[in-house]
Amino acid sequence: MAFSLPHYREPDFTGPLFSNSPRAVFEPSPSHGVAPDNFHATSNFPEYVQIETGDWRLCPGSRMDCVIVRSGAELSVREFRTLKKGELVLTGRKENGEEGVYVHADPFVTPEKPGDKFQFKTRVTRETPFSRDYDFIYDLLRYERGSGHITWVLGPAVAFDRDSRNAMIELISEGYCHAIMAGNALATHDLEASLFGTALGQDIYSKKNMPLGHYNHLELLNRMRAYGSIEEAVEKLGLEDSITGACLRRRVPMVLAGSIRDDGPLPGVIADVYEGQDRMREFARKSTTVIALATQLHSIAFGNMIPSCQVIGGTVRPVYLYIVDISEFAVDKLANRGSFQACGISTNVQDFCVNLNRALTG
Repeated sequence: MAFSLPHYREPDFTGPLFSNSPRAVFEPSPSHGVAPDNFHATSNFPEYVQIETGDWRLCPGSRMDCVIVRSGAELSVREFRTLKKGELVLTGRKENGEEGVYVHADPFVTPEKPGDKFQFKTRVTRETPFSRDYDFIYDLLRYERGSGHITWVLGPAVAFDRDSRNAMIELISEGYCHAIMAGNALATHDLEASLFGTALGQDIYSKKNMPLGHYNHLELLNRMRAYGSIEEAVEKLGLEDSITGACLRRRVPMVLAGSIRDDGPLPGVIADVYEGQDRMREFARKSTTVIALATQLHSIAFGNMIPSCQVIGGTVRPVYLYIVDISEFAVDKLANRGSFQACGISTNVQDFCVNLNRALTG
């Protein structure tokens, strides 16, 4: 069956819940980076604001832990640190229209038969069957390749195994990736694999530790830094057969955000945490499907940047978010941080990547 987007159910603003709702109140920011008292903090649910005309306006790209700013008739969702003194910021903390704000918590709910009060297997674990999830993802990605924006959030484990690395290269080459968010480690070990056939000195197929292999990633970093850019080094060192090389060929953006423990780092890794966040947010605003593989902190960071829905061509559609990790804790963590649409698949990323690639590229 061909994939189709679920229908968005808009709130009925003519109903009794909204009959006495006041207009929303905006107050000026008292100083740069500071919201007024009683500011309204956004969720990643769709949020509506009743403006002076009485219209309920859907805020574009509502996401976790931001504020809503009004400029004339326009509303925007912004991070606290971007506020300028005097900008008008939405206030009010009630969410059912009492203060001119409505948080729409069930926009894509489909009718289901009521279940029993007690049920087994209600949480994702290593025992959860994922066959239906895989089939859904296959159909979703086929649709999104031409109609959406697929963003991958990758941990270095993807590059530690020959088959998962090759699978990701092919998925990128076949158009199933429009952007990659990662850290220094993913690109470093991916390129180490191209140069030496190892990741952290271990052969990416046999898993044997190579003589002096613990130098390999440092040798790779040193050579890359000598060339001054990833693009130059990939060409001069012949590292095109890599995840990084596939991104360069397909002109797929790769945002590498640094961390305190980075070696090197590679040229092009963003060292300033807020610059990295701003760069990642560019793609969070575009993404319609996000798949995060074995990187807990990056998954939480990017997952909290994305809204639950996007408005594209006048149509409100969901933003899909999958977290794939061998750890059940990691699978649950993002949902616990407010990203309600996060779906977990508890498996190792090597199996996930290989299965995905076989189904999509055959």
